Amino acid sequence: MRTDAIEAFRRGEMVLLYDFDNRERETDFAIRSDMVTPQDILRMRRDGGGLICTAIHGQAAENFGLPFAADVLRPTHLAEEFGEIPYDRRNHSSFSLWVNHRDTFTGITDIDRALTVGRIAEQVHATLAGRPHTFHEEFRTPGHMALLRAAENLLDQRRGQTELSVALALMAGVTPAVTICEMLDDTTGFALSKDDAKRYARRHGLVFVEGEEVCGMWDAFRETQASPAATGETVAEQ
Repeated sequence: MRTDAIEAFRRGEMVLLYDFDNRERETDFAIRSDMVTPQDILRMRRDGGGLICTAIHGQAAENFGLPFAADVLRPTHLAEEFGEIPYDRRNHSSFSLWVNHRDTFTGITDIDRALTVGRIAEQVHATLAGRPHTFHEEFRTPGHMALLRAAENLLDQRRGQTELSVALALMAGVTPAVTICEMLDDTTGFALSKDDAKRYARRHGLVFVEGEEVCGMWDAFRETQASPAATGETVAEQ
């Protein structure tokens, strides 16, 4: 098991998470949302350049009443016309709503987004611990933080960055709310290559982990205890 990735995640460090050679072929910054700072948001937008999103456990999204965006669009027929994902034809996108915390101003600044991300994590922790949540009172939509709703059965159902990052959080024993951002290449216009992402990780002392490794860790994790993804009952006290 890649204990370095789990331990780095537990400490609140950025982890570079690559999905699969036969999927997006992208590396994301990934960090537990309850420890995100404005400096982390700055790093994501400066060194990553992709879309900054927060992935949350599917049961938390269900408790909050957060829909998949594709389901919202389906009555308009937009989901059928534009919703197909070329690298994952079995599943629709994990995108849900876009939110700002009500204490933010515009919602887009590094400080505002870090505040929104932290409060999302607080709400996820509360609802999965069986406590009342105040999600609808605390957030407004539309906003600047895209919420990603993990598949109900996580990696058994879908193997996107959303599920990989939430699985990492569960294995680390932390609140399953993870803020992620794709790493893009400034010169080619494409995603940063796996090799370049590995070089970035070495240069900055960060852990690089691949989706296949996460899936292997997840299988081993579930053999040793009942899967939190199945019950939504195990959330570490912070």
